[in-house]
Amino acid sequence: MPRTPIAHVRLDRHPEHPDAVTAALAGTGDGADTARALLAGHGFRPLDHVTMVLARIDHEEPHYANQAATALRAAGAAVEITPGLQDEIDTEWTWANYPMPWLTRDEVREVSQEAQKIHDDIAAGRLIIHRHAHDGHTTVAVGTYPGGQSIHLHGENHLRQTTLVYDTTTEALREFDDLYTDVRPGPATATETEQRAAAALAAASSAGARAPGESALAEPAPQTETVPKYAADPGDHETLLGTFLERQGAWEKYRTWSDDTTHAVHEDLTLRVEFDHAARDRTDTAWTIAAYDSPVGERIWHATATATTPVEIIRTLLESLASGNAWGGELDAKITEETLAEATRPFADTGWPQHTDGRCITWTAPTSQPAGLRFDAFAAQRPNGTLATWTLWGGNTSHQPTWTIHLSAYVPASLLHDLTYELAHGEESRQRPNPGPPRAARLAAELSARNRAVAPQSPGVARKH
Repeated sequence: MPRTPIAHVRLDRHPEHPDAVTAALAGTGDGADTARALLAGHGFRPLDHVTMVLARIDHEEPHYANQAATALRAAGAAVEITPGLQDEIDTEWTWANYPMPWLTRDEVREVSQEAQKIHDDIAAGRLIIHRHAHDGHTTVAVGTYPGGQSIHLHGENHLRQTTLVYDTTTEALREFDDLYTDVRPGPATATETEQRAAAALAAASSAGARAPGESALAEPAPQTETVPKYAADPGDHETLLGTFLERQGAWEKYRTWSDDTTHAVHEDLTLRVEFDHAARDRTDTAWTIAAYDSPVGERIWHATATATTPVEIIRTLLESLASGNAWGGELDAKITEETLAEATRPFADTGWPQHTDGRCITWTAPTSQPAGLRFDAFAAQRPNGTLATWTLWGGNTSHQPTWTIHLSAYVPASLLHDLTYELAHGEESRQRPNPGPPRAARLAAELSARNRAVAPQSPGVARKH
């Protein structure tokens, strides 16, 4: 006779958080408890009596969900994987611009898993972060395991690593202060990826209030709120690109040998847009734009935008390109006071404060949602350098923003005006999620702490005595 399954488990993509995976359990008794324990061992956290969720910071949820399915089947559970999740499991992908390209895919996952353990330890309070800073490229921090060693950390999300280990907290703090400037107390603001993972786990806060058999995923309809466009959610950049190409007859779509990028090229071949389909995080460049003086001539100006830039701001940028505002820059053009005034007039009209700090002039939003524009006079005098002359940003702080658009020296003032007008005047209605209890991330971390041990020390980490 066929063996009766110990439990039935259905694995699916989370309906609101595309990277997360849900597990719906049917069954009672020891079999269901075994299934829950196996899921917890692979990173799933309980949302209620029948639902668990897997939310990570390395976008590897499908891989670990597949591992959980294998373990469940070996234990005698019946496992169903929905077609959408199975597609994600079967898809081979790599990180765009991964800083360690010599690693194999499995080795990349090992690095990400170590970063996940560090993240879980911080969220659960097993690793206390004392201070953080920005080293010019990424976030660095110093922390201590209670009753254990102190460490220096480098990187964010799936790239965070332990770089130095100290026997005393005093030595770790003193050397951290010597190494970095603009040191700030406590941990850095959660990244967009960390916020998404915490949001996927936020329903755990109300698990105790739900009856057995009632799912935490069935939430009341969210309300509507109005926010500035620079504070809006990133939105669907893929759809925006498709719509732009459909509506603009003067632009043609090209795919390269890699499926990771799509190019939109104007019919006169002097204006080109590249979209990176693999870009996901706030530091990943999703859009690269370049204007040339002829199809085979020199580049006049260029711009980049991160994957987390609100889609309506990207829409404004593309529409400004299509309207003809991309032309007009010249290789020997000078940025004058008139150029600055034209580009930033919307800020003056709406009362954005302006201040000068050394070589930079910055305009910041007069609202509680942070955003701004920075003009770097030093970069403007070196148009062939690597520094951006203009930087638009939103969210968090200017040195660690949620999104950024960088533009070079000779970008036309009219195009800049379109972007600053969108920042100064643009508003958007969006659905507001039902408010969860305070510190939802802390509650999710408490659930994580029940099932995870303190992260072991990584091999090959430098030790300080």
